[in-house]
Amino acid sequence: MTWEKNMKTASAALAIALVTVPAFAQNVKITPLGSHEGELCANDRATLFEDPTGVRILYDVGHNLTGADDPRLGDIHLVLLSHVHGDHIGDQKLKAPGAGTCTNSGRVPAGPHSMTAEVAAAKNAVLVMTTDMGSFIGAKIRTITGGKPITPCPQSAGVTNVPVATSCRSNTHLGGAFIARAPNASQSVEITIVYASHANNVPLSLLSEAQRANLGSDGASLVIGPPTGYVIKFTNGLTAYLSGDTGIHTEMKTVVNEYHKANLAVLNLGPSAGTVMSGAYAMNELVRPASVILTHPNEAVTEGGVLRPASRAAALIKQLKSATPHLAISGRTMEFDGTGKCVAGC
Repeated sequence: MTWEKNMKTASAALAIALVTVPAFAQNVKITPLGSHEGELCANDRATLFEDPTGVRILYDVGHNLTGADDPRLGDIHLVLLSHVHGDHIGDQKLKAPGAGTCTNSGRVPAGPHSMTAEVAAAKNAVLVMTTDMGSFIGAKIRTITGGKPITPCPQSAGVTNVPVATSCRSNTHLGGAFIARAPNASQSVEITIVYASHANNVPLSLLSEAQRANLGSDGASLVIGPPTGYVIKFTNGLTAYLSGDTGIHTEMKTVVNEYHKANLAVLNLGPSAGTVMSGAYAMNELVRPASVILTHPNEAVTEGGVLRPASRAAALIKQLKSATPHLAISGRTMEFDGTGKCVAGC
C-alpha cells in the first residue's frame, strides 16, 4: 500500500539521518590563535583543540594572546606547555590584535607570571605538563590568586573530570599520561607527554629578583625539567602528535608512530631545532601521519592568507610524500575526523 511505502521511506530517511548527523559532531576542532587573523605569522604558536565531548585544550600560549581575557579563548579546561622558553610560556603578550607586522608582531611584556599562568588561573584550568613545569607554573598561579598551593588533580579511577573547581596539576612525567573527561561523556581524552630534543631554560624575567641577580651575570638561567611534546588521543579516534620544538629523534618512529600510531602531526618549524629536510624526513619516514599542520614558523608564511612561495613552509610542503599539509592560519577552525583527515575548514 502507498502509506506503507511512504512509512518505510520515511523510516529509512530517519535512520540515515540518525547515522549521518552524529558524524558531523565527531570531528575534533583545531583553531590556531595567532597574531594576525587569516595569516600564519612568524610568532604564531598558540593552538586550541576541542574534542567532540567538549573538552577544550590550549597548547603553548606563546606571545599570541592579548591577555587571559582574550575573547578568542572561551572555556579552557586543560593548558599544555611543551617547554618554558619565552615564546612558548608567554613572557610577552600581543599589544593588540593585529599589532605590528606578520613578520614581527607588536608585543609587550606579560609581567612576572607568564601568560600560561595567567590563563590557567583565570580559567581554573588543569596544568597538563611535566611535574617540573607544573610546579613552576603552579607557584605563579598561587601568587596570582593568593590562594593555596596548586596540587595534583582529583581523580576517580584514574580520570579527572573537567571542568575542575580550581587549577590543579596533572602530576605527570615524561612518558606519563593524563586522562580527562567532560560531564556526561562516556569516553575520555588521553594526553601523553613525549620526548623532544631541545632545551628548557626559563626566561630570567620570570625568575625572582634574587635568582636573576645570581644567574644573569653569567648569562645563565634555570632548566625546568626536560622539554617535551605531546600525543593526544581524542574520543573520535584522532591521535595528534604535538612536536614541540625539537630536532628529529628516534622516538618519533618508535613511540609516536609505532606505539601511539599518530595520524595527525602539529609540526613546529622553527629553524633553531631543525631544517626543511629534517622536518620532511620526520614526517615522511618517522611519524608518517595522514595530515600535518605547520606552525611556529619564525617567518611570515602567508600574505593575504596565501602561502608565500619563498617561505620555508612552502619548501617543506614540496618535500612531503603522503601527509596532507595544512597551514595554522590564525582564526580558521579546521575539523579532523578519526583518521586524521581534515573534513572542514581546510
